Amino acid sequence: MSQSQLLRLFISEQLSAAAEEIFAAEDEEEAGRSKKDINKTEVACLIREFDVLLGEPTIPGKAATGLDRGRFRSILHNIFGMTDDMIMDGDCFHVYDLNGDNYISREEMFHMLKNSLIRQPTEEDPDEGIKDLVEITLKKMDHDHDGRLSFADFEMAVKEENLLLEAFGTCLPDTAGTEKFEQHVFQDQLDQW
Repeated sequence: MSQSQLLRLFISEQLSAAAEEIFAAEDEEEAGRSKKDINKTEVACLIREFDVLLGEPTIPGKAATGLDRGRFRSILHNIFGMTDDMIMDGDCFHVYDLNGDNYISREEMFHMLKNSLIRQPTEEDPDEGIKDLVEITLKKMDHDHDGRLSFADFEMAVKEENLLLEAFGTCLPDTAGTEKFEQHVFQDQLDQW
């Protein structure tokens, strides 16, 4: 899945959830909102930010032109702090495909997961736990059972369980970047109104 597809998926999921929240909670008291609830004003802020990013207002009933690659990269860098060119140029699958052969092999998984477990000095083979983790990952994600992950395997696994998108490491904005974006969109724009 490309980054633009991931962004579209994320935005569509967020807007769908936002619309459901708005309609479900429209008559509820504002004080009873949880942190995950979103209201009409916040949706208006998101739409306004989208217009700012596009550089033109969206017209209801007309398709938006979208962001060019340079502007998208700038947003990822400036708002979400994503600076690694490898991440900026490709989707998560290609970030994890270390040798560029369009597969994530056992060796690549091992390399990416080797620092994810705390090694005990008393272990005879400290890499055994990581090898087990690789095998568990393959059982969960390798749908064609060829001992490596193709893009199709990865995509199917992520669609079944979206947390697997970052199974081998970070490829999406961190919490600080997300909070910075939310602060900018919701608080700063509300202050301007």
